[in-house]
Amino acid sequence: MSFRFATAGRTCLPLERARVLRDGVFDTPKISHPEGVAVGPDGWVWCGNQDGDILRISPDGARMERVASTGGFALGLAFDGDRALYVCDMRHAAVFRLDLASRRLERFSAPGIRIPNYPLVDHARRRLLVSDSFASGEPGPGIWAYDLGTGVGALWYDRPMNFANGLAMRPGEEALFVCETFAPAITRIAIRPDGTAGEATAFATDLPGLPDGIAVQGDGAFVVGCYEPSRLLRIPPDGGGAEILIEDPTAHLLCHPTNIAFDGSVLYAANLGRWHITRVEMDASAAPLWEASR
Repeated sequence: MSFRFATAGRTCLPLERARVLRDGVFDTPKISHPEGVAVGPDGWVWCGNQDGDILRISPDGARMERVASTGGFALGLAFDGDRALYVCDMRHAAVFRLDLASRRLERFSAPGIRIPNYPLVDHARRRLLVSDSFASGEPGPGIWAYDLGTGVGALWYDRPMNFANGLAMRPGEEALFVCETFAPAITRIAIRPDGTAGEATAFATDLPGLPDGIAVQGDGAFVVGCYEPSRLLRIPPDGGGAEILIEDPTAHLLCHPTNIAFDGSVLYAANLGRWHITRVEMDASAAPLWEASR
């Protein structure tokens, strides 16, 4: 499989809008090859690393601590308010749940999912949706759903996807948006009134990069982190074509960015290719309007 992507050309934001929040190459533990990033209810930036460490970084980047560790390889992260943090782990083929009050970490999902990549809390139905990347180069199902109270889960969307990855939902819209990394595309799956998966449609195709993480702007547009090349994309609210939001042709400030997370008009990106989290100053209009309720 080979890909051709658009060259740099004009980008929406200059690279000067980005900076390293914290360079963790000399930290103990290191911010080594972080895949997941999320902003916690404490206002700190949380991420994982290749050793399964769950780390939190102060908003100014001056402090960092290890909260817990799966001992595996941490992928996507998702908070359920101030109750819990859910962590996908590639080595254990499992989702873990960290109780934020006690900081007790436990395995949340039963065996079955192959590559749990990204978790998303569906607050309306009190369930956790998790992408299963299945296998590199071999499309397979799909999206799992787990009850937040019991941890009982099953395949929710059982059709093949081409490396299901980042997930997002827009407030007021009954649909799940999925990054299919090797498509490369964003797929929209309708959610039926009974909560089951409905029709899947192409939302954005032929993307100029391999989509990994996805986040929603305040205007309903999407920002997408691309594993390759090292760039972020912007997809308009109605889908279709994507534009390059910001990129780093030297792969230093942005280096294989994967998951992304908003905190007001600031966007954080995890860099699987290096040892740091990137902070990007977005335009004020990009800030999700519903974030204050997280």
